This record gives sequence, structure tokens and C-alpha cells, in this order.
Amino acid sequence: MTAEIIALIVAALAGMTMAFQGAMNAGLSASTGLWGMAFFVHASGLVLATVGLFVAGQAGKLGALPRAPVANVWGGVLGVLIIYAVARSIPKVGAGPATTAIIVGQVITAFLIDHFGLFGLDDLPLTWLRPVGLGFLSIGAYLLLKK
Repeated sequence: MTAEIIALIVAALAGMTMAFQGAMNAGLSASTGLWGMAFFVHASGLVLATVGLFVAGQAGKLGALPRAPVANVWGGVLGVLIIYAVARSIPKVGAGPATTAIIVGQVITAFLIDHFGLFGLDDLPLTWLRPVGLGFLSIGAYLLLKK
């Protein structure tokens, strides 16, 4: 298997995990409230990331944080907003429709990030095939959400 295939499999597994996480967080927020859920998710993630940081021997790399591009350090803030928004939307529309909307939004944004080479990524020009594929994805999303 090529490195690209493995990366795509890992990405698909991440997507599967995100669907579980969204549903679980929506359920947790029913007990703790949305901000309580967001706090717990990120606090428990902090514990796990701290353990991983030391187990992987990468704690020393945190010293480079002040030199990181400012735009790249906002991921944590976006993470809290994402967790909040997903947990807020799933109880109202269901896990499938919410996840479908998330995926369409992610793909549109990812194409723009790739096209302009934002956040230090290589430019991947937007060819005519990508909008066509996005159109098919959007039609599929519409069909999935149609009652």
C-alpha cells in the first residue's frame, strides 16, 4: 500500500471517529450543557495529549510554539467552537444530516485552503474537476437530507 492510500484510510477513520464523537458529545451536552461538554471534552483531551507528548518524547518541541505562525495557533480555539457547534446541531437535525453539512462545508473550505496554499500548505490549483466533484457531493448531500 502506498503512503497516500494509508493517509486516506487514516483520514476516513478520522471521519468515522468524528461521527461518533459528535453523537457522543451531543448526548453528553444533554447532561452537562454545551459549555460543560466542551470543557470536559477539551480537558480530557488535554490529559491524553499531555501523556502522548511525553510518551512520544516531544515535550521539548513546545518551546517552538512562540515562533509558530500566528494563524496556525488558532486551531485550539476553532476546536472548541467546532465541538460546540456540532453538539448543538446534532440534536436538532440528527447525526446524519449534521455530518453531511459538516462534510460539505469542510470540502469547500479545504479546496480554498489548497488552492491558495494557506497555512503553509502547498498550492493545489482548483481544476475544473474539483468543482464538478463538489457539485456531485452537494447533490448527494441534498439527496441524503431529503425526507
